[in-house]
Amino acid sequence: MSILVYIEKAESKVKKTSLEAVSFASELAQKTGEGDVVALALGSLDSSELEGIGKSGASKVLHVSDSRLDDGVIQAHASAVAQAFEKSGAKTVVLAKSSLGDAVAARLAVKINAGLVSNVIELPEIGAEYLVKRSIFTGKAFAYTSLTTENKILAVKKNAVDLKTDGANAAVESLEVAIPDSDFGSKITATERATGEVLLPEADIVVSGGRGMKGPENWGMLEDLAKTLGAATGCSKPVSDMEWRPHHEHVGQTGVKVAPSLYVAIGISGAIQHLAGVNSSKCILVINKDPEAPFFKAADYGIVGDAFEIVPKLNEALKAEL
Repeated sequence: MSILVYIEKAESKVKKTSLEAVSFASELAQKTGEGDVVALALGSLDSSELEGIGKSGASKVLHVSDSRLDDGVIQAHASAVAQAFEKSGAKTVVLAKSSLGDAVAARLAVKINAGLVSNVIELPEIGAEYLVKRSIFTGKAFAYTSLTTENKILAVKKNAVDLKTDGANAAVESLEVAIPDSDFGSKITATERATGEVLLPEADIVVSGGRGMKGPENWGMLEDLAKTLGAATGCSKPVSDMEWRPHHEHVGQTGVKVAPSLYVAIGISGAIQHLAGVNSSKCILVINKDPEAPFFKAADYGIVGDAFEIVPKLNEALKAEL
């Protein structure tokens, strides 16, 4: 028996969130004694990417190299995972919560008659019940879900677990699956992605600005800091409403919800709608000249002062260290 992990890719690279799912599965296997962690990769990926999945905790990688799977056609992916699940003898599927992962997981649950829990943030509590803790209400509360089915699907929230990187390369095996042509009845004709060096939903660090930046002409110092940190840039809703920044950078309850390792909020007061979009961040640094700004109550670290003095000095200090 094993745990199967569904792997997602972007631009021919395994996504970090999928590697986090592998690390989660590795810890789960140790806890439950379910045996090996087997990763399933679909579409075109080179051998080094496939083998590298082992460093996060997989002992084996099954690779379905059908190039038709490169585009992430949902029904086809669900069929491939269902067949791999049966062939591997697994009872549990772990995957990253994402737009593609959510769609595949829902269809897979029907195919393999499995209970599904999404937004998982911790290893299950296993005793008289199989209890899974998950995040709800945009991270403002938690719920415990009891899984009673033999087959289980766990969709892990981004940054909910530590990424393991000290494992060995995994053995890679080719896997043949039979996917009917009807599963490719829909076709992705084009994908438009937000521009920028680092995409906001996938960023591990986000540097975000609010009305305290006083105008779009002052955003250069935030972009410089983001470049130093290898971060994406974001903004509050008022900033995007005033068209200081593009709307795809709007972070908050009605914008993009992020869960980076570090969220840097500069000149943002911290309205509840904004906090709802960032409260899953592992660490929050707030820079604001108003010591009564609500954001400080949610921050792990806070600097009270003028951002126009602090940010350039912070950037220079980071450049000297990085």
